[in-house]
Amino acid sequence: MTFRLVMVAPAFSRSLREARFDDGAPLEAAGLAAARAAAPGLPAADRYLASPTARCRETAAALGVDAHDVAELGALDVGRWRGRTLAEVSAAESESVGAWLADPAAAPHGGEPVRELCVRAAAWLAQATATGGRTLAVVEPEIVRAVVLRALDAPESAFWRIDVPPLTATELSGRSGRWNLRMGRPLGP
Repeated sequence: MTFRLVMVAPAFSRSLREARFDDGAPLEAAGLAAARAAAPGLPAADRYLASPTARCRETAAALGVDAHDVAELGALDVGRWRGRTLAEVSAAESESVGAWLADPAAAPHGGEPVRELCVRAAAWLAQATATGGRTLAVVEPEIVRAVVLRALDAPESAFWRIDVPPLTATELSGRSGRWNLRMGRPLGP
C-alpha cells in the first residue's frame, strides 16, 4: 500500500526570526498572511496532522487545515535553553552547544537528544505508513529533518545539515520502507 506524506514547515514567528529556541510565541502577522496566501497550494489529503506547538497549530489554521495534534510529532525538547537565542546560549555555554551540534546523543540542555527525536519520528513514520493514503502534516523543522534522515537511511550526524525553510513542503511517497523524496517545494498560489 502506497503512503504519501507531505510535511509543511510552519510560517515565520518571532522565535524563528531571532534564532530563538521555540518559546511558544505566536506567528507574526507576516507569517499568518503568508500562510493564508499559501493555502491554495496545499494538496488534498486523507488526514491532516500537526506538531502540538503554537506555530504549527496556527500555521495549520491559517492554511485552512483542521489538523489533529500528534504528540510524537512534537518539537525537540531543548530543556533549559527554551526561549533563549542561539547566540545567548553560545555565549554562555559554547562547549555545550558545540557538543550538542556534534553529537546526536548529547543533551546538555537537559532536554531531549537529537537521537531520541530521530527514534521518535522514525517510530511515528513506521506506524503511519500502515494507514496508506495521503497525510499532510504541519510539523516543526526538526521533525522534517528526522523523517528525512529515516527515509534516506542517513546517519543522525547529518541532522543539522538539512535546511527546512518556512512554508515549504517536503514530500515522501513509497511503500515497504522504500521512499522517494521531494524537498523544499514552496507553498503558494
